[in-house]
Amino acid sequence: MEQAEQAGNGTTEQESQAERTEQSGQSEQAGETNEKERRSAAASGEYPPEPETITGSEALLRGLLAEGVECVFGYPGGSALNIYDAMTDNPDFKHLLARHEQGAVHAADGYARSTGKVGVCLATSGPGAANLVTGIATAYMDSVPLVVITANVPTGLIGTDAFQEADIVGITMPITKHSYFVRDAGDLPRIVREAFYVANSGRKGPVLIDIPKDVSNQRFAYRPAEDEPRVRGYEPAPAVDPGEVKRLLGAIAAAERPVIIAGGGVVYANASAELLAFAEQTRVPVVTTLLGLGGFASSHELWLGMPGHHGEYAANMAIQRADLLVAIGARFDDRVTMKLDGFAPLAKTIAHIDIDPAEVGKNVRTDIVCIGDVKDVLRFANEAAKPARSEAWLAELRANKAAYPLRYRDSETELKPQFVIELIHETTGGDAIVTTDVGQHQMWTAHYYKFNRPRSLITSGGMGTMGFGFPSAIGAQLGNPGRLVVSINGDGGMQMCAQEMAVCAIHNIPVKIVVINNQVLGMVKQQQEIMYERRYSQIDLAGSPDFVKLAEAYGIKGLRASTKAEARQAWREALDTPAPVLVEFMVPMDENVYPMVVAGTTLDRMILGGFGEQEA
Repeated sequence: MEQAEQAGNGTTEQESQAERTEQSGQSEQAGETNEKERRSAAASGEYPPEPETITGSEALLRGLLAEGVECVFGYPGGSALNIYDAMTDNPDFKHLLARHEQGAVHAADGYARSTGKVGVCLATSGPGAANLVTGIATAYMDSVPLVVITANVPTGLIGTDAFQEADIVGITMPITKHSYFVRDAGDLPRIVREAFYVANSGRKGPVLIDIPKDVSNQRFAYRPAEDEPRVRGYEPAPAVDPGEVKRLLGAIAAAERPVIIAGGGVVYANASAELLAFAEQTRVPVVTTLLGLGGFASSHELWLGMPGHHGEYAANMAIQRADLLVAIGARFDDRVTMKLDGFAPLAKTIAHIDIDPAEVGKNVRTDIVCIGDVKDVLRFANEAAKPARSEAWLAELRANKAAYPLRYRDSETELKPQFVIELIHETTGGDAIVTTDVGQHQMWTAHYYKFNRPRSLITSGGMGTMGFGFPSAIGAQLGNPGRLVVSINGDGGMQMCAQEMAVCAIHNIPVKIVVINNQVLGMVKQQQEIMYERRYSQIDLAGSPDFVKLAEAYGIKGLRASTKAEARQAWREALDTPAPVLVEFMVPMDENVYPMVVAGTTLDRMILGGFGEQEA
């Protein structure tokens, strides 16, 4: 019966199968033709291609590459494993495994400060994210652009006190410029684009992206972010007010004792050339804050030094006698002003150029306010700037600088830390990128290494973070592979980050690591000596490791010097070695940093360390 029906249809089973095969082939050929036509139309822009389906992790990596990220510094963990798994299929993505999350964020910070680009770090949830907090605060205080990516527990576990859960958005709210908690992987392309825009525009700072584990694994139809980033209510670059700039120029033209206080904002705005032109056109002398060092060349005749707590005599006295102060990208922090009600007592006018209106008038009264990008304001001002009546003033300041230079009592039997910094400066020509930790060595570096290029000093200013110096050098070296990077550390701070030597050894990152070893918490000791009547408490670092052996244990050459001759020889060997080297300089513990202004006193009450005291 079945055969008869088939016969009645006029075909056999074999003939029917052949017909189906032919139709299928024609269909496949038509499909291939349609696909070619679709691709051709997409390529010609007639209509967009079908979006690719990928995970949130893959979208994150693509977004970072689209922003030009050269390296992410991070440390994996359970909640971040989807992101780290995606790296295995993305050969273009570069990641450096730190040995501690704090090392990762400080390395990203050093990369950002030295290059002007956004630094990126990555950590897992809970303790991993929490270990980033100090580094985030460090970047926030110093206006450094970072994108900090943290993984979190799955969204269904948020708020349940799950294993390794922490509300990192809440924890870091006061120390981030902006935060994102990602609930949908489809938002990641936009969020990554916005995060970089916010971090690196206006007053720069860290931005946090927190990604739950299920979101990092969520699949969605991916389209890259193409629109220009816009964040509601965010206006990063206010327009320059010509009227205020005109008032500023009028005040300068009338001033007899003007002074410019240049801060880190000059460096971050890439405005060093504009500041130079402004100072030369107006004939106004310049002091640079710790973070502003290098923003105005220390070799220039108009440069007076660093002001403040450990400021130079000429710089502090210039502020105290000035009739006009012009702060440029500086925030009048307490280490610069010292006792506020005695700060710049003769200044009839104080002007402030800054991109952040919140800083203006916060600590010091302000008479002339120029809000805007420092580079834009100075460019505008330079079109009409006229010289102040300052020649007699400049002569007085030059005399002060000559009469009260930075000095220390050198020795032929002991290796003085100031000599070590001078040696490093002389042998590098002042052309190295120098990172420091925090303490006495930081101030000696600020005093005795002469910075003539912006982004040459990488140091923690506002937060004063021990453990910052060495990891930041790793980031600076990766961002500047053709530059010499020298990391100057105390024996205290070096022990907070020594494990990162493994990173240098494995990847042959040729940082020259300096340890100024006085076997004591030097800055704490100095304050206890001067302000607490030598009641020393918990400052003894005897029993610290042999840093040379520690370096060798990590596979890094270690050298030690205790005399001038040994110092010269060891440092020359370090410079001649195309690899990371640690040099430990053994210095006396009783050496102090001078000048010094004691907290609660004014800038003109300087302790000069026995070289003509200015304490009256």
